[in-house]
Order: sequence, then C-alpha cells, then structure tokens
Amino acid sequence: MNFFTKIPLSKQRNTIDYTSRVLLLGSCFAENIGGKCSYFKFQTLQNPFGILFHVIAIENLMARALLDNKYEEQDVFFHNGNWHCYDAHSSLSSGSKEQLLNRLNAGLSQLRNYMRSATHICITLGTAWVYRHKDSERVVANCHKVPQTKFQKELLKVEELQESLGRIVQMVHDVQPSVQVIFTVSPVRHLKDGVVENQQSKSHLISAVHQLLQEDKISYFPSYEIMMDELRDYRFYTKDMIHPNDIAIDYIWERFQESWIADGILGDMKKVDDIQRGLGHKPFHPEGEAHQKFLTSLRGKIAYIIQKYPFMDFNSTKT
Repeated sequence: MNFFTKIPLSKQRNTIDYTSRVLLLGSCFAENIGGKCSYFKFQTLQNPFGILFHVIAIENLMARALLDNKYEEQDVFFHNGNWHCYDAHSSLSSGSKEQLLNRLNAGLSQLRNYMRSATHICITLGTAWVYRHKDSERVVANCHKVPQTKFQKELLKVEELQESLGRIVQMVHDVQPSVQVIFTVSPVRHLKDGVVENQQSKSHLISAVHQLLQEDKISYFPSYEIMMDELRDYRFYTKDMIHPNDIAIDYIWERFQESWIADGILGDMKKVDDIQRGLGHKPFHPEGEAHQKFLTSLRGKIAYIIQKYPFMDFNSTKT
C-alpha cells in the first residue's frame, strides 16, 4: 500500500545553472527559496522592496522601475516615528525621509537593471486579499499599521488577478524576451484573513495563474500543493502553525531542484555546500594544528570554486 501522495514533477527545459540570473519577488516564501539560492551562491536579486504579498504590489513596482518613475516627497508619509511608502515593505521604512527616498529609488534602479538581464523570474503569490487606501483609491503593498479605517479590504477576482499577471508577463518579455517566468503560490497560511477566506484567496491565485500557462516561457511550480498534499501534517509548520518550518522548506527546495536546477551543476552545488558548512564550523581549538590544516583545505576549496565561478563571494577572510 502507498500512504504517500507525491506530486509528479518533470525536469524543465530552461533550467537554472550558475550562469543564470534569477529575480525572486513576492511573499515571504520567496525569501525562503531565495535564501536557498543565496546559500548555494546562485546569481540572484531577491525582493529589493521587501516582502510583497500580492500581485498588484509586484506589478506596480515593476512598472515603476521600467518607466524610471522615481519616488518623490509626495510618495512617502510619516507615521509612528518613521517615514513609510505604501508601495514597499516596512523593512525599508526609516526615521529619515531622505534615507527612505534613497532606498526606494536605489531599489527601482536595481530592479530595472536586473529585469533587463534576468534569465529567470520567480514570482511567489501570497494572497488575493488587498487593502485599498480610501483617500487615494490605490491598492497598497503594506498598511504600515495605519488605522484600518483608512482602508477598504477587497478580494481580487480571478479575472483581475489574471489581467495583472498578464501585464507582468508582458512587461518582462518586452525588456527580456527570453526570460523564463516561474509562478508559484505561497504555502504560508494567511489566517488573519480567516481559514475559509485563506482557501478562497489561494484558489483565486491558482485559477488565475493557470489561465496563463498556455503561453511560452511561463511555468508553475506547485509549492502550495506540495505543502498541502505531500507535507500534510502540522509537524511541518513552525510554532505559529502558519509558516512552513525548516524541514518543509528543505523538502520543497529539493522538489524545486528536481525540476528547475540543471543536473550538470549538482556536483558544484555539493562543493559550495561543503564550503558553507566549513565556514560555519566552530572549532574547539582554533589554534591547533588540526584546525589549521582544515582552514588550509577550506581555502583551497574556495579558491577552486571561485576560479570556476568568479562572481561567488564567501567572505573567505573569516578563515
């Protein structure tokens, strides 16, 4: 008997290797996959405006970046001791208006340049629920703890999501026709919206994405489905019962690797992993002969992999 339902995945055509340039945008699960890519030293840019939970926020920033529409004083506001922008995550907020504007415009430049050279764009969609600022009638990326009375909560229709996703695809293919777009739906549970409402939201996202999959250079990776079907147990969540834990993230990364990482670089990824583990090693006797030999070997491994991939940076001065 088989007590485990495994989602079938096949190796994709436009796989990711160490020559690829990967842009990761979206919800906090994009940070999890981005963290794995960073650990294995892929060339990536990850959420330059912080976590973005919904597709409208992603579309707005990509459009603004490509149009080189810089942020100005009227685009930011002061609240609870900090300056904020409704287009960006609170991680960019600052006590200085000038610093916030500098961060926002640097992010636009970084995003614009990377979109033009990206080989893969991975977009993780978190929710179909959005908040519309009543005064400006604009959908915001983050409310920044402004009173909820200032916003109208809305559930985007499948058609609205599909149209927004379509505009994103058109934008990126206009500037980089060969780029591979990979959509995924975040397995993070948005329980603040409600249990039923979370499922309704995820279903809207999945339906909208699947309307686009007939087009070339657009793919779907089933992060949400893997969490729901293959990891169907609360032991794969953190204590908050909302976010996937490290075991779940590792497993979903393994499934992502099966379908999207080129087989030809798996050996080099193993070498990178060995180096990362070596850099994290805490010796009992740092000055001992055994540890000094270990450091010499580690420096040799770093020199070898950097010779092959000069863009990699292990900050080897730590050794």
